[in-house]
Amino acid sequence: MGFWDVLLFCIATVLGPRWIAAAAHGGQSSISLWILAAVLFFVPTTFVVVELSTRFPEEGGLYVWTKMAFGDFHGFVAGWTYWTYTIFYFPGLLLASAAMSAYVGGSGAAWLAENQKFLLSVSLAMLIVAVWLNIIGLHIGKWLQNAGGVGTYVPLLMIVGVALWLWGRQGSVTHFTAAGMLPHWNWDTVNFWSQIAFAFTGLELVSALSEEVRDPQRTLPKAIFASGGLIAIIYIAGTVAILAMIPAEVVDPKSGVFQAITAGSAALRVGIVGVTAAVLVTVGNAGGVGSTVAGISRVPFAVGIDRYLPAWFGKIHPKWKTPHISILVQAGLSVVVLLMSQFKATERTAYAVLVSATIVLYFIPFIYMYAAVIKLAWREDREENKNAVLIPGGKAGVCLCGVLGLLAVVAGIFFSLIPPGEESNKILFEVKVAGGTLFTIAVGLALYYRGVLARGK
Repeated sequence: MGFWDVLLFCIATVLGPRWIAAAAHGGQSSISLWILAAVLFFVPTTFVVVELSTRFPEEGGLYVWTKMAFGDFHGFVAGWTYWTYTIFYFPGLLLASAAMSAYVGGSGAAWLAENQKFLLSVSLAMLIVAVWLNIIGLHIGKWLQNAGGVGTYVPLLMIVGVALWLWGRQGSVTHFTAAGMLPHWNWDTVNFWSQIAFAFTGLELVSALSEEVRDPQRTLPKAIFASGGLIAIIYIAGTVAILAMIPAEVVDPKSGVFQAITAGSAALRVGIVGVTAAVLVTVGNAGGVGSTVAGISRVPFAVGIDRYLPAWFGKIHPKWKTPHISILVQAGLSVVVLLMSQFKATERTAYAVLVSATIVLYFIPFIYMYAAVIKLAWREDREENKNAVLIPGGKAGVCLCGVLGLLAVVAGIFFSLIPPGEESNKILFEVKVAGGTLFTIAVGLALYYRGVLARGK
């Protein structure tokens, strides 16, 4: 993987049109939340990821960093929660991607975005394609991720262009004011903070593939910084664009991007714009699934090699040299969660549960990552590594970035456990999110101690 491969990989992994839709659903106050999250979370996280990935460019990424800083047990907990979050993440991403793909048929097919059978069948098809391409190998699978980066970014540029054109012709549907763009502290805003922080995560994922990157200590920082700037800009511009075309209260938090671009292209009497954007984002979302499968599957592969997980996690395919067992297990469990999430839930509430459970599990290893960068800053080899790209400001800069990241993810975990305002059965929501998280961690600990006993023999 070269510079452009890594840059597009990062865009495909991080950038999500569904987060722009969710932000627009929250109203114009989300604009200030994007800015706060970018400054207080995204920028410090970018510096942390660049330092750790250039100091320790071993395959395994976050798992390896935690293990170096805190030992095998904490490394396992970080690696396990980092891998298992995808079991909840993929179903949510796939449902959102399927809802967006409905707009390939134009405004007449928009009703499919709320049709359960359609969403489930398209979700399964996307997962199968992503898994197959990643088992074949990154030399093939990377083209899905490259297409994912382009297919995600270009449609968002299109929606910004359509919004500007309409704004110039007939004005904005939303009346933007300075007061309106300030955060409004209610149940929806509190729950959404964790989502908006989560929307900025994923840059660390490419570090898990560092041994498959050409000259990683030069390529990774350039690609990570470049993609980070592009992502932050389009999140804010895309949210403004949607709100300029449709009111916040009618925006679907999964497929609102295509509600807006379909409405905008219809107003301009250029229907092909909406269809083209829907096709591109369908490819983009498939690339997002593919890039996450590619990166995350390397974590249990590395843990499997250390023999804390069953040994078959560490096996590679005899022909394609990929961790195929890890990829297949990951996909199979995601299918189970996708089907279970539909129990006594509407499409929107099922989606909200998946998002919240994803964030709780995902932010646990992030706590380890920020703590690790602080602890590892005191190792003597930090200043001696000529190829490392270090956080500016010495140890004080490291502590600042680490503490900001810690505060953001702890708040994100807490707020994810608070049901959104539109959730009718708040107790069931809590049971699903907290119960699913605790059960997942318990299974991991059981496997860890099984591995400890096996190693002691």
